[in-house]
Amino acid sequence: MAESPEPQPQGRPHAVVAGSGIGGLTAAVALHQRGWHVTVLERAAAVEAVGAGIGLAPNGHHALDVIGLGEEIRELAAWQGDGGMRSPSGRWLARTSSSAATERFGGPLVLVHRATLIDRIAARLPEGTVRTGSPATLADPGAAGGRPAVVTTPGGDIEADLVIGADGINSAMRRALFPDHPGPVYSGITTWRVVIPAPVAPFEPHETWGRGALWGSQPLKDGRVYAYAAAVAPAGGRSADGEKAELLRRFGDWHDPVPRIIEAAAPDQVLRHDVHHLITPLPAFHRGRTVLLGDAAHAMAPTMGQGGNQAIEDGIVLAHHLPDAGDVATGLAAYSADRLPRTTGIVRKSANIARLMSVRSAPAVALRDTVMTLAGFGPGLALRTFDDIADWLPPQRTYAAGARDRQVRDQQAHQAQR
Repeated sequence: MAESPEPQPQGRPHAVVAGSGIGGLTAAVALHQRGWHVTVLERAAAVEAVGAGIGLAPNGHHALDVIGLGEEIRELAAWQGDGGMRSPSGRWLARTSSSAATERFGGPLVLVHRATLIDRIAARLPEGTVRTGSPATLADPGAAGGRPAVVTTPGGDIEADLVIGADGINSAMRRALFPDHPGPVYSGITTWRVVIPAPVAPFEPHETWGRGALWGSQPLKDGRVYAYAAAVAPAGGRSADGEKAELLRRFGDWHDPVPRIIEAAAPDQVLRHDVHHLITPLPAFHRGRTVLLGDAAHAMAPTMGQGGNQAIEDGIVLAHHLPDAGDVATGLAAYSADRLPRTTGIVRKSANIARLMSVRSAPAVALRDTVMTLAGFGPGLALRTFDDIADWLPPQRTYAAGARDRQVRDQQAHQAQR
């Protein structure tokens, strides 16, 4: 018989979240604020932010407005002024600005360290909600109109009205729900990320595209610099003399400040990860009383910076459709119907951009750069890639709704005049 290793509050529906990443914690906070009792189970011995920086687009801020975090995150915006896309020689291919992004999408682009974001979200949960060193295995997905779901943990089995699989790209929850799905596949690119503690001389934020490779340099609010790189490479590759040396070989002759950022990086702080994605969409994001979100549901290439934003959206939309445990079947079906088409489109768009970045022949690169230059000079044109993505709004009014609604009306009026 399933039993809980901790007493559950009477009369409150219980949700178990497997995974303490950005999406899982967002869902936990949103459900907690709607009156659910929430238990977050984390396999690791401590809640740690895997990775370096994360870009939060306006759609991410709008989602966080629902749980009272949007303004707090907007205040972390460091980008003020111009930026855009460059070639390795330093030539600007497309220009944009922070004010143009704010005007078009109703908010700025905010670059934060993942640890900062996770800490801010987790702080909104009651003490003891997150239990580390607690791997969770789905024993029974439950029946939406009947039996509860059951997860197995080292401390015993837990019955729940809802189980949320937020256990990442290699999700065991996904395999349990959809064993015939092919799962994630290698995208063809590998990535590097680093945060340097000491600032370099001022520079305009940029993403630089070369032959089968790109580099991005972005300031953080605390004065540090977050940099990321990607390149076409065989899966599983590692540099014998370290990843900093690999970055110098690949990007050391690119425009300033790229070489200086690499030189300032500590060798043991350069992170390298192959990029896998769920290019084949799942048939649904739920089964029974168990539901998936974030990378477990729709892992995508990082070329649009939307992975974390979509996980946050997932958590907010899920809680919106589950005001209580009375009709889990209807709520989960509505969540899948909302999220599956949107995330599938963004997964595919991210994959298309990854393929465009992967071009390596000189004529193809020259053609790509020419098209980007002709189409991208001008802030509005450079931002169009994110139309219908960054301007997403949550399915409910928030504390920021009044100001945001005025902003949206101003945007619409401005676009109508163009």
